Amino acid sequence: MPSPTVSEFEAHRSHLMAVAFRMLGNRSEAEDAVQEAWLRFAGADDIRDVRGWLTTVTGRICLDQLTSARVRRTSYPGEWLPVFAVDPDADPALTAERSDQVGIALLVILERLTPEQRVAFVLHDAFGVPFEEVATVLDTTPAAARQHASRGRKAAAEGGIRHSAGAAEQRRVLTAFLVAAQSGDVRTLAAVLAPDVVAISDGGGVVRAALRPIHGADKVGRFFHGLLSRRMDEVLDLTVEPVLVEGDPGMLVRGRWPDGTRVLTVLTAAVENGRITGLFVQQNPEKVLLGDLG
Repeated sequence: MPSPTVSEFEAHRSHLMAVAFRMLGNRSEAEDAVQEAWLRFAGADDIRDVRGWLTTVTGRICLDQLTSARVRRTSYPGEWLPVFAVDPDADPALTAERSDQVGIALLVILERLTPEQRVAFVLHDAFGVPFEEVATVLDTTPAAARQHASRGRKAAAEGGIRHSAGAAEQRRVLTAFLVAAQSGDVRTLAAVLAPDVVAISDGGGVVRAALRPIHGADKVGRFFHGLLSRRMDEVLDLTVEPVLVEGDPGMLVRGRWPDGTRVLTVLTAAVENGRITGLFVQQNPEKVLLGDLG
């Protein structure tokens, strides 16, 4: 076939971004991976299946990045959460869906997998890539690729963070939780927190945050009651506004401490059957992208 063209590549860009973002959990890193795929595509010839070729190459690039990131994250201070891309809240019916939008809960679950499990799970389960092609990405056999995907699927299912709620329910439950936590309403907290709920905070060593996940409705409720009823009382010019975090309803907290230090916290939740199963609090300012919020 003739040499690859920009238009041929652009026809598959959104698909490649979806693949890369699910694998990497970071939009800028996903964009870098797709750009690298373009450079390799531009220098290739005799490509019969452009989409398949690009998907495979993007998968290999992401696998290399995941392996490198896994080494870096072993020295990360405290818990690690993905970058939170924050946009103004809006009527979900009026919000354009992005093909690479997957939600924080899924990204947190995927982070528990090994690089090989994540690549196999994403390529096969999310995008229907045959195991023969997944094996090419992983440089292994189809049987081994199938096993990686199976183990990834099992690890994701056993993670305890379950999310099936729509945006309206997710917003309602999260709001009810924040009000109850601030007031210390034990009855409401018990109604909106799943017994096995887990709360994860990421301060990145920059901001004080819980260094380990907090498990159980009682501990999570008490922790956030203390945070919202006492600690937040110290914040000056405090604002709390509803936002979208990778398409999921969330809350953006901004203000400043008495010493002038900036407060920037974003919270979102996984919800199933009217109860929160996972609370995700991004406090690392380097991992909050404010979109149009400024």
